[in-house]
Amino acid sequence: MATSTSLATDAPAGDAFYTPPIPLPDGVPGDPIHARPLDNPAAAVPGGENWLVLHRSEGADGSPVATSGIIALPDRAAHPVPPDGYPLVSWAHGTVGVANRCAPSRDRGDTGASPMNAYPLTLLGHFLDQGWAVAMTDYEALGTGTPQRLHPYLCGRSEAMGVLDIVTAARRLFPGEVGERFAIVGYSQGGQAALFAAHHAPGRVEGLTGVAAIAPANHLLGLVRGGATLDQVNSGFAFTPLLLAGALAGALGGDPTIDPEQVLSPRAFQELWPHVRDRSRAGLSRPDSWGGIKGTEQFRPGYPATPNPDQQKFDRQLEAMNPDLPLTVPVRITQAADDERVRADPAPLLGTDALVEELTATNSERGNIHYRRYEPGTVPADEPLGIHFATIGHDTPELTEWLAALLTAAGPPG
Repeated sequence: MATSTSLATDAPAGDAFYTPPIPLPDGVPGDPIHARPLDNPAAAVPGGENWLVLHRSEGADGSPVATSGIIALPDRAAHPVPPDGYPLVSWAHGTVGVANRCAPSRDRGDTGASPMNAYPLTLLGHFLDQGWAVAMTDYEALGTGTPQRLHPYLCGRSEAMGVLDIVTAARRLFPGEVGERFAIVGYSQGGQAALFAAHHAPGRVEGLTGVAAIAPANHLLGLVRGGATLDQVNSGFAFTPLLLAGALAGALGGDPTIDPEQVLSPRAFQELWPHVRDRSRAGLSRPDSWGGIKGTEQFRPGYPATPNPDQQKFDRQLEAMNPDLPLTVPVRITQAADDERVRADPAPLLGTDALVEELTATNSERGNIHYRRYEPGTVPADEPLGIHFATIGHDTPELTEWLAALLTAAGPPG
């Protein structure tokens, strides 16, 4: 078994770490390929021992891929390794973009995604303070992407493989230190990813005790269609190219036969679509990018009322991104009612309130869906990132209590 000690001496230095060997070493999902102590302070979880890892996983099309991320262990002096190993939280991060430099483990504090990558580190450090290990996937092709292979944004199965396989990698790198009991926690894009990961966990990774989704992305089809009718500019149109990148991902997670030139208007395709490869989500929101185009100017004429064949394929992929799924473990959904990024009840569109209703019906036999809805004015806005991010910090005490009951419960993990 490859351990952190045996791999560290052979790990490539610098950003060469993120270039997978060709061909990939033989193995199975979760097998470590490279590991080394993290040398990027901007990405480190405070208060622990941070490792950068590249491991085998499975891509949106089912093929073997290499995925990067961070594994952090608690301070062993303050938290000696328990007899059954540290329980682990697998963290699913929010939207940063699909450009490699925006990947959480690769972001050195100099990208438009840096504030978004930095904010959750306080929560993750808090998890280390509880004596829990933390695994942080970058997701497929984020950090390790190529011009031909973009991160499959919001493709649920692809995200799930990253969230789950880094758990296996952590156990193999730190045998005896990382235990069998783990939970999944995600935020925004990662909230949606967390729900998909919990759905795909049975039969892939043992020991899942629960899943928590903070402001999970949901009902993307309605949002895109609604945005396409707005005769005004909006910074939120930055999500259009990200969603299209996700829709293109591959046979299982997306549809590579979609032609972006047939989905987007000539202006959007020629001038703005190329930005997705090198700009963060914040950069895509700028007036010189997708933040400067009207909603009605994003797509070829006819959309959304009479979509052409490629736009119909795009719509089908967007619909499949909604995380209404059968889930076998306890589920906690958190949402601030006045969050402007992910909305609780954005009538006449569907939001998190509707997602919770869907999940409750889908999992009615289990009765395992818990909804923590913070009413307007409850979550103080944390400027400049606003209520969407501030919900993470505000919810930390209740979330920690909920996780502790699962991660430290007596008996074998569920």
